[in-house]
Amino acid sequence: MSYLDLDILSIHKALLEGKTKPSLLCKEALERVKKDTNNAFELVNEEEALRLALKLDEEEVPFDNVFYGIPYVLKDNYSTKGIKTTASSNILNDFVPLYDASVYKLLKEAKAVMVAKASMDELAMGGTGTTSHIGTTYNPYDPKHERMIGGSSSGSAASVSASIVPFAIGSDTGDSVRKPASYAGLVGFKPTWGLISRYGLFSYAPSLDTVAYFTRGVDDARLLLNLLVKHDLNDATSLDVTLEDDESKDEAKNITLLVFKDLDVNLKDEVTKNVYHNLLCKLKEQGITIKEVTFGHDLLAAIYPTYNVISFAEATSNNANLDGVKFGPRPEGKTYQEVMMNARTEGFSNLIKRRFVIGSYVLYKENQKTLFLRAKKVRRKIVERLNELLADADGFISLAAPSIAPKFFEATDKLSDAYVINDNYLAIANFSGGPSITLPIGLKDKMPFAVNVTAKTFDDLKLLRIAKVIEKTTGMKGLSYPEVNKYE
Repeated sequence: MSYLDLDILSIHKALLEGKTKPSLLCKEALERVKKDTNNAFELVNEEEALRLALKLDEEEVPFDNVFYGIPYVLKDNYSTKGIKTTASSNILNDFVPLYDASVYKLLKEAKAVMVAKASMDELAMGGTGTTSHIGTTYNPYDPKHERMIGGSSSGSAASVSASIVPFAIGSDTGDSVRKPASYAGLVGFKPTWGLISRYGLFSYAPSLDTVAYFTRGVDDARLLLNLLVKHDLNDATSLDVTLEDDESKDEAKNITLLVFKDLDVNLKDEVTKNVYHNLLCKLKEQGITIKEVTFGHDLLAAIYPTYNVISFAEATSNNANLDGVKFGPRPEGKTYQEVMMNARTEGFSNLIKRRFVIGSYVLYKENQKTLFLRAKKVRRKIVERLNELLADADGFISLAAPSIAPKFFEATDKLSDAYVINDNYLAIANFSGGPSITLPIGLKDKMPFAVNVTAKTFDDLKLLRIAKVIEKTTGMKGLSYPEVNKYE
């Protein structure tokens, strides 16, 4: 096994002991990037990554900096000065930013080595990994390339799942890290909204967007949280808070988790459902209180349409500058309107065009009251109900997705509760701003599936402690495609 297949702390220990070097890790990661068969990368950052890694070889590895010399992958919607950043869209095909995103800057200061920019659903919109301008991103667990990895953070998920790097940065607007984590056998963590600066993140829907990431274990997710939570004056929504947890990080006592009966009633896959229920029994045996409650079917069913209305409207507004004049290639046209129409016709996929049309429609003055403002009121009602239930609990738990990764274009009843509710409920954490984590609990047909736990805002450390208990219970830390057979 290569050091790249290990967790961050194990790689750091190997560096401290002189068993490997940053340049060796970097070269191997770059080799794996070049051999990738999952279409996971927009750009290979070979020259700059090797230059940094060779420079790090000449310095002493600091004991207290676990990210020193660690290769990673960055989703291609984070601004990187002097490095092309496209958000996987034709309209930004040749865009080179003039500044660094705060997340990228913090990782550079920690001497982590960015080896590639990851492909994604165009402009972070979509949940299938199929809308990047370079084509579909595939799930490493399925060599036949029949099953999706999910999105929008598809390339970031694939890069960790295929053991190319030990962690990758994504972004999460509705479930864009946590759903791919379920399909890819990873830990996908979305911290509390505002804890990590979004400066330099190409915005989809700012009231929902959250910096999020993939790791192979809960401990690595905690390390990244410690590094990236920093008040940033460049981001008006960046929060200046100190996270606290009232218990030791590994203890299960005094923890209450809710199970929403009207969410779990739609689970039809007997394999995933049985593993999930067995997990709940094991958690009870360890002293965690599992309490069944009813959230409200109408509110759960409203999450998906409410998310669509709000996110499409915000996306329309945020991306108005992608007009072929301020950004994007400038096509021919006699007027500004012609230039913009031609640029957007050529620059956006059909999915993006549909979302912008819907977003513009709900923002029309005549429609705002009945559509956009109503969606915001429904969002508030959903959050109020969630906060009411979590007042006496530490989080709620359910399967992150109804089953394993679906096949591309697989027939699905999108009007069923199983799709409308169970395939889309994770957006509730984006509505509330609370932390939410997905982690693997089992395999079906050699494909992973996962559980999700969502907690109250600022309970990030407590949530990671709960996730650590689950990880120890399942024994599935460090799951990746090359190692899948050892779990069967």
